[in-house]
Formats: sequence, structure tokens, C-alpha cells
Amino acid sequence: MIKVIFSDMDGTLLDENSQLPAEFDEVMAELKKRGVIFAPTSGRQYFALLHQMGKYIDDFLFLAENGAFSCYRGEEMFSSVIDKQEYMKVLNKALSLGNVYPVVSGKKKGYVLRHWEQYFGELDKYYTQAEYVDSFEDIDDDFIKLAIADNAEEDSVKNIWEPMSEVDTYLHRTLSSNVWVDYLNPEANKGWAVRKVQEKFGFKPEECAAFGDYMNDYEMMQEVYYGYAMENAHPDLKKVARFQCRSNKEHGVMEQIKEFIRQGLI
Repeated sequence: MIKVIFSDMDGTLLDENSQLPAEFDEVMAELKKRGVIFAPTSGRQYFALLHQMGKYIDDFLFLAENGAFSCYRGEEMFSSVIDKQEYMKVLNKALSLGNVYPVVSGKKKGYVLRHWEQYFGELDKYYTQAEYVDSFEDIDDDFIKLAIADNAEEDSVKNIWEPMSEVDTYLHRTLSSNVWVDYLNPEANKGWAVRKVQEKFGFKPEECAAFGDYMNDYEMMQEVYYGYAMENAHPDLKKVARFQCRSNKEHGVMEQIKEFIRQGLI
């Protein structure tokens, strides 16, 4: 029986307009009645997840920042803080590129240099608590993720991934979308967060389901039995996912959860 469902947000649970499915509350009520935990598992900031699903703060597991910062019932469960020397290596290289912009994710807020004001609309999708700063050097916060965006051309492989390959750092990087590339500690990814949840709650992989669409969902798919790549998913994610479901535009996550119910899996 499935006891927990991990779901990515953008390109997965949310539709093409970044909206939750109309039947979301109804399906969540059914999961709660059956004792199944729902876990938004996203590259988004924790506070951004709460902004959209705050009424579920006492019900959901929130695995934010690609798993680097996770909370349950308003309390931090676990996190992975990046060493300043390492994140400054990445930041300095990103700043030298000129045509992309980095965002630093802290436990308290997200931080972005204020001269990128033209891109704040994109930032607002993922960071509802953000501060615009003149320098990244003296921020009083614990940094858990660095995210670099290519809003100008939306080609994160060409404009971020390839030139950033020159950086000598032990930080792990992941391709989160055609706009974003994320850096975290080597152990911190969605798969690591899923394992931490499994350890804390005693869940087995065959009691876990997961949904995703991009390469930051890759490790997560390997930690659950019921791993679903969306129809609109990256081809390499489809290779590692055991199953596939309909696209986010067709509300594939909701449809598959209802199928779990019909099959008696939850």
C-alpha cells in the first residue's frame, strides 16, 4: 500500500499556468481520509510552497529547495547548509557571465542582486520571501541552494551549464529547467530528501510514489517503487522512471492518484 506521495510542482503537479488542478482539494481530502501523506517536493522556496498550499501546513511534508530544506508541521526536519567558500566560487563565476543571474536561497529568504530588477517577475514564482541586495558577501543567513537563471534566452544548457563547467567546486549541480541550474551540497537532492523521510517515518520504497518532469527529479525516481515521469518529462527522466503518466496540462498527477484509489493501492 502507498503511504506517501512525493510530487514535483512546476511541469508536474501545476498546469501550464502554474495553477493547482481544480480537484486538488478533493483528492487531498481523500488521501487524508486514507492516511496517505502528500509531499510537495520542489526546487521552490519553502515559503513559496506555503504561499500556494499554506492551508495544508499541518498535513503535508514540504521538501523544498530540491530537498535541501524540508519541513513538517511548520518545523524544520532537515537541511543541508553550503560552505561560504564553495558558494562564492560558483557565484563569482556566474556573475562573470553577465547574461544570467544567480539567486541565493537561505533558510530565512532568497537573495538577488537588485540590478536584475527586470527579472523579478520570474523570481516571484519561486521566492515569495526575497530580499534585493547590493552584494552577496555579508548576508546573515544559512545558504542551502544557489540557483542560476537564464531568463533572456531560456537556454540553461548553453548559457549556464556549459560555461559553469569550468568551476572547481564539490557542489552538486542539477538542471532544473530550461531556465534554471541549481547548486547544492553533494548529498542534497530530492532523492536524499526522500530517503531522509523514509528513515524518519519508516516508509519502504514500495510504499512510496513520486511524480516529476525534469532532471532534478532523477534521484527521487530511484528511491521509490511507484516512480512516474510525466508525459511532458525530460527524455532522460523517462528512462529512469518505472512508470509514466499523462502530462501536467492533463493533470496527470491527479489522474494517477485516482487510479491508485481505484486499484486499491491506497
